[in-house]
Amino acid sequence: MWTLKRFLTPYKSAAIVAPLLMVLEVTMDLLQPKLMSSIVDDGVLAGNLPHIATTGLIMLLVALIGWVGGAGCTLYSSKAAVGYGTDLRQELFDHIQTFSFRNLDTFQEGSLITRLTSDITQMQTFVQMLLRMFIRSPMLIIGSIIMAFTISVKLALILIATVPVLFIILFILIKASYPLFASVQSKLDQVNAVLQENLAGIRVVKAFARARMEKKRFKQSNEDYTTTAVKAWRIVTLNAPVLSLMLNATIVAVLWFGGFQVVGGDIAAGDLIAFINYVTVVLSSLTSIGMMMMSFSRAKVSAARINEVLHTQPDIQSGTDNSGNVQSSPSTRDQSRYQTSSLSSRTGGQVEFRDVSFRYDGDHALTGINLRALPGEKVALIGSTGSGKTSLVQLIPRLYDASQGEVLVNGVNVRHWDLHDLRSRVSIVLQESILFSGSIRDNICFGRPNATDAELRAAAQAAAADDFIMKLKDGYDTELGQRGVNLSGGQKQRISIARALLMRPEVLILDDSTSAVDLRTEASIQKALQSLMQDNTTFLIAQRISSVKDADCIYVIDEGQIVARGTHDDLMAHSSHYQSIYYSQQRKEDVQFG
Repeated sequence: MWTLKRFLTPYKSAAIVAPLLMVLEVTMDLLQPKLMSSIVDDGVLAGNLPHIATTGLIMLLVALIGWVGGAGCTLYSSKAAVGYGTDLRQELFDHIQTFSFRNLDTFQEGSLITRLTSDITQMQTFVQMLLRMFIRSPMLIIGSIIMAFTISVKLALILIATVPVLFIILFILIKASYPLFASVQSKLDQVNAVLQENLAGIRVVKAFARARMEKKRFKQSNEDYTTTAVKAWRIVTLNAPVLSLMLNATIVAVLWFGGFQVVGGDIAAGDLIAFINYVTVVLSSLTSIGMMMMSFSRAKVSAARINEVLHTQPDIQSGTDNSGNVQSSPSTRDQSRYQTSSLSSRTGGQVEFRDVSFRYDGDHALTGINLRALPGEKVALIGSTGSGKTSLVQLIPRLYDASQGEVLVNGVNVRHWDLHDLRSRVSIVLQESILFSGSIRDNICFGRPNATDAELRAAAQAAAADDFIMKLKDGYDTELGQRGVNLSGGQKQRISIARALLMRPEVLILDDSTSAVDLRTEASIQKALQSLMQDNTTFLIAQRISSVKDADCIYVIDEGQIVARGTHDDLMAHSSHYQSIYYSQQRKEDVQFG
């Protein structure tokens, strides 16, 4: 947990000032019972009204100074805690951005959201409590015990006997609560995961009339969380009544023995009142320590969950050449790459697979892949669902790393490329068209925020998106909802293609990215790509043979292996796999249009 203390370093001054101001408040609080004792003994019982007035004014001044100290402590501790939480949240978010797809596969999205929100809030709350209560409560306990001994040693021994018992009770409660709070955060992960899945797929839920089942699923997850949380908080709630019982029992004992001492003349009545105040302060401070330790228990769980993410190293990082230097400089590449005004920037994009195999966690998704694509070539991948086509192309920009073999871009192993440079040269349009809230312009310019309007329009026209965009009321400034909910599937695909084209890639990967557009629009996109990518490489994954028949080379993938390769005519003549796909699609078209 203490490994996260480095995030408090920028707020060191506030973290130091807050306890100092708390010392001032505690000192003033410890003076109050003695002043009250003086008013009772030297003022009320002696009938000395001037003394009552003078001491009363002193008490008001002491209270005011204490308030200033307490308010200042709250201000500075809040500043330090909020800054701590902000920096920790930013660090966690930034670290997640470095994760590869494989890293992200190990964490549920809902779990990461919980760690970024709830867990960091727990840490932030604990830091603020630490800067206030960690100083205040121990000082009040120690100071009150010292003041109690100055009044009566015998009565102080009663108080001393009570403190260890309370500490033992607190230790037992904290030890019992820790595993429960760990389970609470885990259950909260599940609630967030179910909620996120439902909201992301709400249209599917409604389309299939599954709202009732989704309600049951969320209810089950929510009830599991509630049950666990109630168990945890049941232990926390034991803290207050147990300490209250001990407080009252101690006060009764003090009054009993203190009463005899007052009658015997050993102490004054005002001193007994002051002593009871100190007893109350000690036991109340112990209650505060109990709450702080409960907060510590929860923060310890959250810290472990946050550290789990921070200590997860990205398994894909920028590579180096044989001299130990990063392969390419993004800044140099950007200056040379974007200096032209045309959408097609430069030649390049040779891609080669050398005996590549790849696996996720189980069996191999790809085995023995050998493939070569030269600049200007259009390479198509076709095969059944789950055959490994997407897995293959995701190795090119290093979204995953090959388990065996080499993947090369422009003759250099992708493991040796600077990731920023590599992924700026390789644009991929994934199967799912992901758009972000914001304008259409923002989405198309996502990879190149400084693109000109002319470049923006050229990319949209090449993706057959310009026409429908210009028909919208606000054109390219039309605001999109989350995930582009106010666009059709085909429109989202075309914007995704435009976003990739605007990057001026050396290698363009279209992963079944025209499946939601009609044949005429697809033909228009293919024609534009043929012109734009004539000096670069295009990888095309498609289900329809009509989409790939003009490719320079078609690779037929089956169960993670290349079972055939060649042009459309070659495959029609020699590949039974390709023929099977072709004729099955022909029969579907005959049935559909016959």
